[in-house]
Amino acid sequence: MSTPINLNKVRKERDRAAKKDRADQNVVKHGRTKAEKSAEKQRRDAALRTLDGHKREP
Repeated sequence: MSTPINLNKVRKERDRAAKKDRADQNVVKHGRTKAEKSAEKQRRDAALRTLDGHKREP
C-alpha cells in the first residue's frame, strides 16, 4: 500500500513554483541592472542641463 499524500501541500508547492516562474519571467522582462539605471539617470540629467542652458531669461 502506498503512503497517503497531503493534497494541500502538493497544491501549495505547485502554486509556489508557478509564482517563482512568473517572478523570474518578470525580472527578465522588466528588471534592470544598477549600471543601466545610473546610465539612464545620467542621460536624463544631461538632457535637463542642456534644456536649462537654452532657456531665455524673461
